[in-house]
Amino acid sequence: MSAKGRNTLRLDKALTHLGYGSRSDIKKYVKQGLITVNGVRAKDSGMHVDPETDVILLDGERIHYREHIYVMLHKPPGVVSATEDNRDRTVLDLLAPEYLAFEPFPVGRLDKDTEGLLLLTNDGKLAHELLSPRRHVPKTYMALVLGEVGETDVERFAEGVTLDDGYVTQPGELVVLGYDRQGEEVISRIELTIHEGKFHQVKRMFQSVGKKVVYLKRIRMGRLDLDPSLQLGEYRELTEDELAMLTGPQD
Repeated sequence: MSAKGRNTLRLDKALTHLGYGSRSDIKKYVKQGLITVNGVRAKDSGMHVDPETDVILLDGERIHYREHIYVMLHKPPGVVSATEDNRDRTVLDLLAPEYLAFEPFPVGRLDKDTEGLLLLTNDGKLAHELLSPRRHVPKTYMALVLGEVGETDVERFAEGVTLDDGYVTQPGELVVLGYDRQGEEVISRIELTIHEGKFHQVKRMFQSVGKKVVYLKRIRMGRLDLDPSLQLGEYRELTEDELAMLTGPQD
C-alpha cells in the first residue's frame, strides 16, 4: 500500500467520487469485509490509498479510478446547457448516476433550441482553456437559414459583421451547401465556423444581414467532430485520441 502522500486519498473519498455510494455506504462495505486493498481486507474506510496504483476491489470487482471525465453529448433541443434550472431539463438530467458522481458541467453552452456537440467534464482547467478568448477555439455549425445566403454574405462574414449591440465579430468562415424551397421561401443550407462565443452569436450574425436561422446544430469544436452515430440525447466518453484533439493545437 502507498504511504500517505500527495497522490493518496481516503478510501471512502475515492470510492464516493466514483459513485460507489456515500461515505456511510463505504464504511458499511468495509465492515462487511467487501473491500480489499492490494489483497488485504480494508479495516478502516478512512485509510489512505493511491487509487492509481493500489489494487482496490469492491465485492471482487476491480475499481478503476480516474479524476476527470470527458463526455461528448448530442444535445437535443429543449434542454438547457446548465447544471441546474428551475423550469427546464438540463443536460445533466440526461446523464447516468455514475457520471453525475463526478459533478460534470457543460463546457460553454448551446441555446435551448440548438442541438449538437456539447462537451461535459469536471476538468476545470481544460474547460477554461477551451473557452478562453485568447485560444480562439473554432466552433462549426450547420444551419438552415430563411432566405438566400449568397456570396455577398460569405464576404461580409469573412470580414466580421456588426451585431445588434454594436459588437464587431471576428471573421467567420461561411460555406453555402445548397438551397431548398419551402413554398415561396428559399431555405439555405450552410456551415459556419466562428472563433468566439457571444450570446446567440450565429443567429445574430445572420440577423445582421437580414436573414433568420430556423435550425442550428453544432457539429465541431476545435478538431473534435460530433460522433454521427450519437442520436439526440445520447452521449459517450471521449477516446484518448479525441481528448488529444482538444488539448492540442486547435488550428
